[in-house]
Amino acid sequence: MDTLLMILNIVGLLLLVGVLYFMHKKQMSFSKRVFTGLGLGIVFGLILQFAYGPTSEVLLASVPWFNLIGVGYVKLLQMIVMPLVFISILSAFTKVTIGKNFGKMASSILGILIGTTAIAAVVGISVTLLFGLDASDIVQGEAELARGVSIEETSASIADRALPDQILDLLPANPFLDFTGARSTSTIGVVIFAAFLGFAYLTIRRKEPENAATVKKGIDAVYALVMGIVRIVLRLTPYGVLAIIAKTVATSDFGAIYSLGKFVLASYVALAIMFAIHLIILTISGLNPVTYVKKASDALLFAFTSRSSAGTLPLNINTQTNRFGVPDGIANFAGSFGLSIGQNGCAGIYPAMLAVMIAPTVGQPIDAQFIVTLIAIVAISSFGVAGVGGGATFAAILVLSALNLPVALAGLLISVEPLIDMGRTAVNVSGSMTAGVTTAKLSGELDTDVYNGSVEQQTVEA
Repeated sequence: MDTLLMILNIVGLLLLVGVLYFMHKKQMSFSKRVFTGLGLGIVFGLILQFAYGPTSEVLLASVPWFNLIGVGYVKLLQMIVMPLVFISILSAFTKVTIGKNFGKMASSILGILIGTTAIAAVVGISVTLLFGLDASDIVQGEAELARGVSIEETSASIADRALPDQILDLLPANPFLDFTGARSTSTIGVVIFAAFLGFAYLTIRRKEPENAATVKKGIDAVYALVMGIVRIVLRLTPYGVLAIIAKTVATSDFGAIYSLGKFVLASYVALAIMFAIHLIILTISGLNPVTYVKKASDALLFAFTSRSSAGTLPLNINTQTNRFGVPDGIANFAGSFGLSIGQNGCAGIYPAMLAVMIAPTVGQPIDAQFIVTLIAIVAISSFGVAGVGGGATFAAILVLSALNLPVALAGLLISVEPLIDMGRTAVNVSGSMTAGVTTAKLSGELDTDVYNGSVEQQTVEA
């Protein structure tokens, strides 16, 4: 009977995939298909949740089959991350789009990423105080205690790393190793390696123009090939969103979400405020924030459902270049650095909220000195997260350790971590796109005709 029900679940998912494929054949817009996939996934997930329960054997047996589509799609996106970052940045140098202003461009992107993370810390602190959140009010069960022990073990190996060591970890001692994604900082390592090759190309072009022409022709050919792969994979986005959100809703522990509802609500209030700040930054830069929301929605939706900044990178870059008119080089730098430096959600809001929640449990007053110190540590640690693997947990360990607060208490929220992480990831991606668009606008390299163009004519498949 269980096997029959599992097959029924799989057939149900495939029927919904068929609906999305039918919409594709009818040439309905990419955005409509993505949002339809989201809606169908939520409804199907709720049906499975109420029919079986989140821990039923039938549902747990069905999940691996759902992962074939959902996780499979994320893996395909991750497959093209390194080639896309490498060839796009190298190609940008051959077009002389970033060679002369490389220093200003990189410093602008990093400044916006880290600066907005400091602002995110202020938002996290303010919302936590407004909601009166206190870690002592959260009941610790077996899962929370086990998570706390795991975090303490992890913190022993990373909390004492000095910032210079974390910066050294960014350098690609073996670029071929970084192409495999073996290190937590592999993406940034590939960015740096591509930049060195780009500067080398500029030197060759001055001294050996014939060889430079040959190199450029080869780079252009590889770029066209990689972008062809990107277009193929991105066409699968609606199906990936459908499977991912269906599994997420079906397996969510609504009881735990309800019991920690105050923290979940506070987290999303903080994330919404931070997203509004991104829009304010764009407005100050002279850009229409409504246009940004419309054109960024597909990438942010996928970031929300997948909880993967790395998996969203191809969509992030494609959205910046095709929908916003950001040059390839700026888009790639902003997207790549945004994976692990200055993450507004994971490295800004989350550790700041945790620190304010945990401080009273050890008698630490939330005074002006504590708040200023916390903001400074969050800003610095947001740069250092890249050296230890990225993610909210590592950011929390760095911040709590620097403040001499018990890191084990970061495990209190394990039951609602996936739900909160969805919003954090979307804000992270929005932060990197904001950095790219704003930098391009300030440097005069943004194609405003593309930015202000029709959304329907600029799909991520373009």
